[in-house]
Amino acid sequence: MARVVERNIHALLERREAEEKARSLQNRIADSITAFTGSMLFVYLHLIIFGLWIIINLGWIPFLPKFDPSFVILAMVASVEAIFLSTFVLITQNRMAAMADRRADLDLQVSLLAEHEVTRLIRLVTEMAGRMGIEESRNPELKELARDVKPEKVLETIEESQNEFEGSRPGK
Repeated sequence: MARVVERNIHALLERREAEEKARSLQNRIADSITAFTGSMLFVYLHLIIFGLWIIINLGWIPFLPKFDPSFVILAMVASVEAIFLSTFVLITQNRMAAMADRRADLDLQVSLLAEHEVTRLIRLVTEMAGRMGIEESRNPELKELARDVKPEKVLETIEESQNEFEGSRPGK
């Protein structure tokens, strides 16, 4: 068991490393900017810069001339910075969402494969138990469990249930 887990971890780490190397220059830049802007260093730098800007333009340091007494420039700089930073964050989030979708697809495929394998095992064990005359082999639940699950049917059932639930909610 440990070898299988180790192999899987190694394969996942190799895949992540390959995906990191395959990122475009633009995505690497966006990720770097997003990482920096999400750090405390970024907060501290802004506290210092904006703090000094405000202190200087309030006239609290008499030997430094005011350069933005109405703080219009500060507001414009902060607004433009917010536009760009939100764009970088969205780029990174979109890339991360695409990665999460790929992982979810893999999870679904592995789950469907496991379901198929378990179904086959139930059939095999039920058949063996029946030939051996074991009473449990006649359990009616085993016939239902021995059927392959059709994902499209499960999705349809989920959608029907959601529609019924939403239709039964007050105010709908």
